[in-house]
Amino acid sequence: MGRPRDDRQKDLLRPALDQIIDLGHPLVRLSGKIDWGFLDSRFSSVCQPGPGQPGLPTRLVAGLFILKHMHDLSDEVLCARWIENPYYQYFCGELSFCHKLPFDRSSLTRWRQRLGEEQLVALLQESLSVAHKTGALETKDLQRVAVDTTVQPKAIAHPTDARLMHRALEKLVALAQRSGVPLRQSYRRVAKRAAIMVGRYIHAHQFKRSRKALKFLRTRLGRVIRDINRKIGGRPELEARFGHLLDLAVKVRLQDHRRRGPKVYSLHAPEVECIGKGKARAPYEFGCKVSIATPVTQPKGGQFVLHAKALHGNPFDGHTLGPVVADLERFTGVETRRIHVDKGYRGHNHPQKFRVWISGQVRRVTAAIRREMKRRAAVEPVIGHMKAEHRMDRNYLKGRAGDRINAVLAAAGYNFGLLLRWLTAILRALIRMFALIASPPQIA
Repeated sequence: MGRPRDDRQKDLLRPALDQIIDLGHPLVRLSGKIDWGFLDSRFSSVCQPGPGQPGLPTRLVAGLFILKHMHDLSDEVLCARWIENPYYQYFCGELSFCHKLPFDRSSLTRWRQRLGEEQLVALLQESLSVAHKTGALETKDLQRVAVDTTVQPKAIAHPTDARLMHRALEKLVALAQRSGVPLRQSYRRVAKRAAIMVGRYIHAHQFKRSRKALKFLRTRLGRVIRDINRKIGGRPELEARFGHLLDLAVKVRLQDHRRRGPKVYSLHAPEVECIGKGKARAPYEFGCKVSIATPVTQPKGGQFVLHAKALHGNPFDGHTLGPVVADLERFTGVETRRIHVDKGYRGHNHPQKFRVWISGQVRRVTAAIRREMKRRAAVEPVIGHMKAEHRMDRNYLKGRAGDRINAVLAAAGYNFGLLLRWLTAILRALIRMFALIASPPQIA
């Protein structure tokens, strides 16, 4: 594919967007603050010059990603609203109103895979740059930060042994039928009933019966696995086609909740990890751990996200602090003077330990540091907003790369949402000031 280029021009037969929209709208003002050239240089770097159809304009792609996570929209809903909303089109760089999509919905998926976390971080960088230019964020806000971790859940059903074994059997039988591999018996009907009865017996506290039904299901899955292995033996093309699913099915059949080590919690997302954060309402969450950094101070524009990164392997929180802070300093270009964390970071690996303050610490605590330690909890509502309003509560993107991409885009969408409200507040203040100047108070 050739390098993306933006050669869009005004259509003489269609109305110009700047003639039919309010140029004082916050989304229009935000589009004027963003350095689209910086994003173009980062996004176009993944495309090689040469023959081939040029890619979509990078401003269009960047604008779509920002709008998607700023307003919590799926790809399909984003495409539907983009056609209806002239402000969305202007934000993405269109000059005339479009009645048809100039791109396919699948282009968003391909651009996410092409860019990856390394290039999409530019959106988070640009959000902080715009916040600094508009006065919503100051340099001192980058020197004192709070770091915390949360779980980014994956879009999977709650894993149980019965459900996983039933799904593995169904997938193996369906793949065998598509590949023309005749099975001695599929066990679909009896396996479905056994999976249902396991849940019913557990609900009725009839655990002996539930274990018997689960053993029945495990036995049938083993029969299907052995039957397929016999039928595809010596046929390399079928062995390659069945290999990944057979490996997962064997792991699902043999794993036990008492055994330590990595387990399979989903067949379509085997990278999912089980993480316990000590919550009474959710003892275990299934996804990956994400580190979030925000200012401890009170920026004028709100609590911006300074850094977001998905961490695989369920690492100990304290072992993530050193790499995260080093990445944050390289990312913002400002050295952090104080880092505030919770008690889960005790035993951290940060090289300069005197810069890290753990909640509840007593030694070397001054009045100013005590005030900042009270502000450490401000990172918790930020995490809540990112999950509830910016698509981090249920990640639909595929693989570990999708986990890393979704965490960065959720942080960028949250920051641009704060900027939109900040520009709205500035506009209201200007209107109020002009109103007072136009009508000075009457002196009796």
